[in-house]
Amino acid sequence: MPVTKKAVRDALKTVKDPELNLDLVVLGLVYDIEVEGDAARAIISLTTPMCPAAGQILDEAKAAVASVDGVQDAEVELTFDPPWTPDRISPLIRSALGI
Repeated sequence: MPVTKKAVRDALKTVKDPELNLDLVVLGLVYDIEVEGDAARAIISLTTPMCPAAGQILDEAKAAVASVDGVQDAEVELTFDPPWTPDRISPLIRSALGI
């Protein structure tokens, strides 16, 4: 079965920001996903460049991408361009969080 962007996105839903206890997808931290054959690359951000859990989140994100059936080459790239803002969270979740 070929690797899909949806499968990679679903895997990234298992990675949570330890401070907010919400996953990367819900927080709008997944900026892009590229799939080519058995290679998958995710471009993610963090809520702040000074995030103390950056290493943990990146490691967990790479492990999640690598766990997708068919992925042989997993890569996770960190970006802060554009910087993350709470506006990237869906309005329903923002409302539930009171932001």
